[in-house]
Amino acid sequence: MKEGIHPDYKQTTITCACGNVIETGSTKENIQVEICSNCHPFFTGKQKLVDTGGRVEKFNKRFNRTTKAN
Repeated sequence: MKEGIHPDYKQTTITCACGNVIETGSTKENIQVEICSNCHPFFTGKQKLVDTGGRVEKFNKRFNRTTKAN
């Protein structure tokens, strides 16, 4: 690597709005984020699939399919 052209890599903290703090290395210091893996609905399993305007039912009716109940 060439000398003097790369940014300084240092230890930093990433702070989420939920209060989660992650220690990592970065070229930036004290990063603030709104959402992290501890509070994101996809990773917590609280994600909801939204059926807008009955599109799933319309598809199932059109192709004569039945939906499975969980």
